[in-house]
Amino acid sequence: MTASSCRLSRPGVVCSLGDDLDTIGHALFSGQRGLTTSDAFTPGRPLPLGQVTSELPDDSQWPKDHRSRNNRLLALALARLGDEIESLLSSVPGDRIGVVIGSSTSGIGETESALAESGREGPLPETFAYARQELGAPARFIAERLGITGPCYTLSTACSSSARALASARRLLKSGQCDAVIAGGADSLCRLTVNGFLSLEAVSDNPCQPFSRHRDGINLGEAAALFVVTPESGGVQLAGVGESVDAHHISAPRPDGSGAAEAMRQALEMAGLEASEIDYLNLHGTGTALNDSMEAAAVTTLFPTPPACSSTKGLTGHTLGAAGALEAAFCWLALTQGRLPEHRFDGVYDPEILPLPLVTNGATPQRRPRRALSNSFAFGGNNASLLLTLDPRTE
Repeated sequence: MTASSCRLSRPGVVCSLGDDLDTIGHALFSGQRGLTTSDAFTPGRPLPLGQVTSELPDDSQWPKDHRSRNNRLLALALARLGDEIESLLSSVPGDRIGVVIGSSTSGIGETESALAESGREGPLPETFAYARQELGAPARFIAERLGITGPCYTLSTACSSSARALASARRLLKSGQCDAVIAGGADSLCRLTVNGFLSLEAVSDNPCQPFSRHRDGINLGEAAALFVVTPESGGVQLAGVGESVDAHHISAPRPDGSGAAEAMRQALEMAGLEASEIDYLNLHGTGTALNDSMEAAAVTTLFPTPPACSSTKGLTGHTLGAAGALEAAFCWLALTQGRLPEHRFDGVYDPEILPLPLVTNGATPQRRPRRALSNSFAFGGNNASLLLTLDPRTE
């Protein structure tokens, strides 16, 4: 454990693979896709989506500002944290607990529904509340629900949002501003994001194929994933974080992968580890032509012999602002269960991009994974890498 390490609790997760860790782990390690086909957001054009099918908490009695699908996802993730939250609230004063959430949609889906009900000219319905679409709404929801009065904010850097939220939680602990932080992310499917990515011609009409020569875009998904982050030893540690900004293009990644490589390098340096010591790499791996080739270049620049790799977006869809925390939770599962997430694609690796050792066909790791790196790369070149380690005393 390094001086910058922080303990990541057992995560609370809800995604298209389920809402309990046993169910999610079974799907994750067997390569079971959690995609359903729907035209709910794109009438007449059915798309594979990582939709959450779990029963979510009823929000009808919540304050109007909090009624959103995003917050219902967060409420279920909070419930799945269970004893971790109970122990936290009984042992740490509320003003010493922070909340940092990553999100890109917040409650915009509810605004879409309100506009559909009111029409172009009519007044918005009385149930409408602008505050629930504000980006700060998810963090405020958790703080008010739990009576927490410490630092509370939401980060929105597109697909790296919740990875950066976990990095921010580490800084709050290291600066002494908090004794514990509830950190993670949530994003829900809505017309804005689905049609926005369609306008970029980035969405596939079929289950996505990261790193395949036949890849033709992403599938979108939704999720919430939360951790209690504390400055304790033992368990799974957030041993290193790396963050960089390319500023290369508003949506396309820097082709040479230098910004992505820099984020990974920073995470390794903070953890005091060499690239050769990483056992598993969770790839950003969206299934778009530019992202996958860039990431392969970045990985092979930093890792002369890359570790076992997989992209889990073929299972869950791309959950945007929730992806960083969700995939950190997948790394937490890999470290604690000693197994590696399966990479789902058609098996035809693109010969035009640098080769990576993908985890396929139920491959077992050559050694028990103890150190995992997770990548999240976003629009505007907002790159983040998280390095998780398992304290050997935990086994």
